[in-house]
Amino acid sequence: AQLADTPEQSDHTSIQLRIRAALKGEQPSNLLPFIGNECGNQPNGIMFSLADYLQLVDDTGRIIRNDKRGYISESSTKILNRLNIPHDNWLKLTTEFGKLFHGPVGTLQELTDYCEHLEKRRRHFAASCQHFHCN
Repeated sequence: AQLADTPEQSDHTSIQLRIRAALKGEQPSNLLPFIGNECGNQPNGIMFSLADYLQLVDDTGRIIRNDKRGYISESSTKILNRLNIPHDNWLKLTTEFGKLFHGPVGTLQELTDYCEHLEKRRRHFAASCQHFHCN
């Protein structure tokens, strides 16, 4: 896959769909909405804002691309901290995901639930999931 110059130019990605919808003041119907970091009776959605997500994607892209200068901003650092994902792990996950995982990915509980649902006896990649997402 080729790298796009900007997130909005990254064809066939959810970020491109979100940006196009946001420009129209809409939410893509086929993607979970961003609901912020609210408490209590939370609707089904992603636990941070669209603006924070766009910032995290942009920060990550600027670090990955050799022709861009970049760093993880304070707002992106807050998201990674809230998700309990160390900065170095985030960069490794975003650049080497396909090499690290060839099956289901999630928390240990999510992997357990997935395997039980499919009646599988082993949780493949559990060690990798646990290493990269420090629960």
